[in-house]
Amino acid sequence: MIFSTTPMMDGPEYLERRRTPFSPPTVTLKEIHDAVPKHLLKGNPVLATMYVLRDISFTLLLFKLASCIGETEGYIASPVFRILVKSLLWLAYWWVQGLVWAGIFCLGHDAGHGTLYRSTRTNNIVGFVLHTALLIPYFAWRATHHAHHKTTSSMERDENYVPYLRNDYKLPSKEKAKQFDYDEVFEETPIYTLWRMLIMQGFGWWVYLAKNTMGSKMYSPGTNHFDPDSPLFKPEQRNAIIISDIGLVAMVLLLSYAGPNFFFKYYLIPYIVMMFTYLHHSDPTIPHYRKAEWSFLRGAAATVDRPLLGWMGRFFFHNISHDHVAHHFFSSAPFYNGPAITQIVKNVLGPSYNYDSTPSFYALYRSFTQCLFVEEEGDIIFYKNKNGETAREVAYGAVKRIRVAEVDDEEDDDEDEDDVVEVVD
Repeated sequence: MIFSTTPMMDGPEYLERRRTPFSPPTVTLKEIHDAVPKHLLKGNPVLATMYVLRDISFTLLLFKLASCIGETEGYIASPVFRILVKSLLWLAYWWVQGLVWAGIFCLGHDAGHGTLYRSTRTNNIVGFVLHTALLIPYFAWRATHHAHHKTTSSMERDENYVPYLRNDYKLPSKEKAKQFDYDEVFEETPIYTLWRMLIMQGFGWWVYLAKNTMGSKMYSPGTNHFDPDSPLFKPEQRNAIIISDIGLVAMVLLLSYAGPNFFFKYYLIPYIVMMFTYLHHSDPTIPHYRKAEWSFLRGAAATVDRPLLGWMGRFFFHNISHDHVAHHFFSSAPFYNGPAITQIVKNVLGPSYNYDSTPSFYALYRSFTQCLFVEEEGDIIFYKNKNGETAREVAYGAVKRIRVAEVDDEEDDDEDEDDVVEVVD
């Protein structure tokens, strides 16, 4: 059953996808690679350094401005107005600093892909410093993030935002399930839904790191990103995981030394604001694949470009949301060439390119409340909502037809996949 949505809120691109039965992409990786000029894949270390210094300068400037908020009291006579102004100034600081730190996360992310500098060591030093400042275990994240890029949208092998299964909620089979069964598991008040969204956005990252929640299902319960012997990592990566852990301990000690006032007022709330990765791969109209139908190309195309927060997202987030599809095809390309690469990839993918202009916060609410679980069976699957309904179906006969067309390109796809995701270690 296909569920309905709110047309006045949903972007036209999203509504068009809902109306159109899904067919996997018909282009090849070679066609996509051949279309992108090689100069767009090369980085500029000087420009990268300027972006890094820009975001660090923004952070320090905002710290300084926030420290001056208390001084406004001497200029405002009314106690009520004084409280109002101070509150607005702190809200402004938390919001802007959160945006800046999201950008710093993106720069560390790009360093992890080896796109800021030509030297792997320089990339790792910069990425380690930037991510550690944000309490992110750089080398642990880098390891699983590379695996995510190699296996995007694979139900068996992807490392991030792997959907829950019907059985994870102990629901009856779709043939036997009644509306009461779904209501018993998913029914909740809007206020409680909003609260869970805030928890997920603010602390879901740490739950993922500590428990591998919504990570790959191939790992046993308790798998985490802090244990050097975790199955998430290869033996040769374990020393780097220890370095990540040491960096986190050092940052926690530094924050402890700064004191609770600094931690809560200057650090924690902007830290919560900066988390935004959920929407890249969680959308009711975007498929996940099981191994019989998964390929690198299909996984890379199964993500969405979003104008997240408009110009603010473009400026602060270094194109990561606006050009996320291109990033999955060309993860070794520098972010500042993302807009140009996106236009090319968009033209080559045609109807298989996914864009969504839905307002950011409604898109988050929509995905959070409608991307709940998938079925245990099926090779191309879509999220189901709280009523057990999907937003989209696979076009009749499309899977068989596409798979036959891909056979001749299979060897080229494997070679291209390595070109796209390889980062020198």
